[in-house]
Amino acid sequence: MFGVSTFCLNDQPLSSTLERIIALTNYIEVMDEGLHYLENAEGLESYDAHFTIHSPCRGTNIASLLEPIRRASVEVIGQCFSIASLVNAGVVVHPGYFAWAMERQKAEQQCRKSIIELMKLSIEYGIPCYIENMGNWEYFLIKSPDELSLIGNAAFALDVGHANQNRCLDEFLKYPIQHFHLHDNNGKEDSHIAIGEGTIDFTPVMNAVRKNGVIPIIEVASFDGVMKSIERLKVH
Repeated sequence: MFGVSTFCLNDQPLSSTLERIIALTNYIEVMDEGLHYLENAEGLESYDAHFTIHSPCRGTNIASLLEPIRRASVEVIGQCFSIASLVNAGVVVHPGYFAWAMERQKAEQQCRKSIIELMKLSIEYGIPCYIENMGNWEYFLIKSPDELSLIGNAAFALDVGHANQNRCLDEFLKYPIQHFHLHDNNGKEDSHIAIGEGTIDFTPVMNAVRKNGVIPIIEVASFDGVMKSIERLKVH
């Protein structure tokens, strides 16, 4: 079984997006941005589906050295937790970034502080929190397995495409993984293309999915790509 992210229809209203995805699967991840930004849980509660929510990331930075921005980022994600708790959904969180190379150590400290606070909120709301690895973007945290100590006791969300960009997918697959984002690329751009159209070997990926007992989320940039991905994953 596979879940599907609303990312594939992010230019369409959330209601029509959910209708199209639920015809394929009742495991859905809502990309909580743009047209799919969640002000409340009303748009989700009427669906007989298992949800996860990808928390807002374009305007947040839990590793910010500017403490008011870090606190506000945690607050925004906390609001996402509040909505998620009403539909029993886990929440995926980006680990943040720093502006200058010399600020990395302080950014790591801020990231750890934020994740500790988010884990307390996770317990308070009774939902899981997953920290995602990042693509090959300069100054972002958690791009390789040697940074996983930053997430502490939080669960790990492996973005397969991001790991492929950073040439460390095989290493990440050795770790316990509680959530998966599946998409393909050529190892250079974070293109979120259909599975089978890039350079990723999905046989070991799906072996890890089964080993960890997780229902993975297809996070492809187009609905047609989602359909192709579902068909191609059936052989794995």
